[in-house]
Amino acid sequence: MRRARRIPAWLSGCALALLGLAPTVAAADGAACVLPLLQRLGWQIRESDVPAPLVHGGEPCRRASLDDARRHGDLQVQVPRGYAGVPRARLQRELLEHPATLCAYAFELGEAARRATTRLQDNRGYRFSALQLGWIGFGARGARSQGWQRFRSFGRGYRPVASNSVALEAFYSGRVRSECGVGRQVAQLATQRELYGDAGFDREFTPGELSIGTFLTLHDTPSILLGSQAGEFFADGKAVRSARLGRQAFMGVPGFIEHVFDRQYLDDINNQAENFIITDVSAQAADALARHGGFAHYDALNRRLWELSRQMPASGGRYFERLLHERDPALREALPLALRPLLVQMDALLADPVYAGLMLYVHPRGIHPLGYHIARLLDRNPRTPYAIDLALHNLHTTLFRRWLQAQLRDCAGATAYIDERGGTWNWA
Repeated sequence: MRRARRIPAWLSGCALALLGLAPTVAAADGAACVLPLLQRLGWQIRESDVPAPLVHGGEPCRRASLDDARRHGDLQVQVPRGYAGVPRARLQRELLEHPATLCAYAFELGEAARRATTRLQDNRGYRFSALQLGWIGFGARGARSQGWQRFRSFGRGYRPVASNSVALEAFYSGRVRSECGVGRQVAQLATQRELYGDAGFDREFTPGELSIGTFLTLHDTPSILLGSQAGEFFADGKAVRSARLGRQAFMGVPGFIEHVFDRQYLDDINNQAENFIITDVSAQAADALARHGGFAHYDALNRRLWELSRQMPASGGRYFERLLHERDPALREALPLALRPLLVQMDALLADPVYAGLMLYVHPRGIHPLGYHIARLLDRNPRTPYAIDLALHNLHTTLFRRWLQAQLRDCAGATAYIDERGGTWNWA
């Protein structure tokens, strides 16, 4: 295997206008595996009476599914009849580097995120308690019996003992406690487990790369989330670029809903923020995000909802959750007539499709739309509004390259590899 070389970045002129570098398949044996991978991702290559290859990536990131992308004519290639040999192999490598391939991968990533978070949500043994001892708790059975070993005190850092998939299974079916930041980490790692399958997940990642704990702890580990093996990060806090690209750019992406005012305005410190990963975005929500340019518009709506809530006779508990999200008819009917115009205004704000169509997994709440979380937080910390941000992540950079590398290696063996370059995939 020859040494990977570093080359300068190049500017892509494709339809999705992505800036950065893509992985290049370098080994001859690996070339035979590129076509099956492209076909698995949805590319359709047909011979026709054209003088040169015609590539139409389309806009798969805007589609609901791979089938939907095909119905819209995305991921289509026409090649001259008899097009073979080195030119055909070169074309296939270029398609692997095409930005539409990254969107096609996002379909698989989204499915993996939904499978992972559904399993986590369904495990009633995975809880969060303000009274738990330590950042992460493995109960009476202890960490090692559930596949984890501690490397930081007070539950601030754990890594798998041996089998990565067995360790993640503890959060699918065991009795474990953690706060929502670790819950987000677990959801991110579980998404990779679902993406690779258990055998691939065990083979492709070292235990240290799957470390969990405080976010600060992860920086001093080989973590693929925030540590030395995370590689290249994509920063899009207010989702400006993701919104411009389309709904699939959000799949599996981590983020957080955080209080706007200082900590002195918090009544429930355990709900000062909610860490999430995105599991789905409806077509209507994606259109609204694109139209408004990301999350900043919704921070302003959240602020207005909070201002209106301060004029309502909230009585604690789940008042706004029942009034605004569950739309409890008895609670609405009991609202004094003088205050009903406020409710009409709040309903109108929450009618924006992003509140209903942006689906978030938050431990231990499970999978709910953004509107649920905003209403719930009005109850938990009524003296501050909340803002929403995407976190730094490497789903479209390092983890994407590693996934491609693993698929080709599975097909061609040790001789197939992907050249690791100095640049990254970046959503433009």
